[in-house]
Amino acid sequence: MPATPPLNATTRAFGERVRARRLELGLSQEAAAARCGIHWTQLGKVERGQRSLRLETIVKIAEGLDVDAGKLVSGLPTPA
Repeated sequence: MPATPPLNATTRAFGERVRARRLELGLSQEAAAARCGIHWTQLGKVERGQRSLRLETIVKIAEGLDVDAGKLVSGLPTPA
C-alpha cells in the first residue's frame, strides 16, 4: 500500500521542522512524543505532514522539543 501523502505544503514543512529538531536532540519518536505529552503515532503523522494540529498541540510539541513555537511555524507556506 502506498504511503499517505502530506495534507499540504504547510503540514509537510512543519513536520520537516519537527523531525529536524527531534533529530538534533538525538531523540527517537517515542522519546520525543513522551516529552511532548502526545502519542508516538501522532508525532509520526505530524512529521510526515499527515496531521493538522491545534495550537495547543503545537505549543506542547515546541515545549517538549525545547524550541520556541514561533520557530516551528514562522515562514511556513500559506495553505491553499
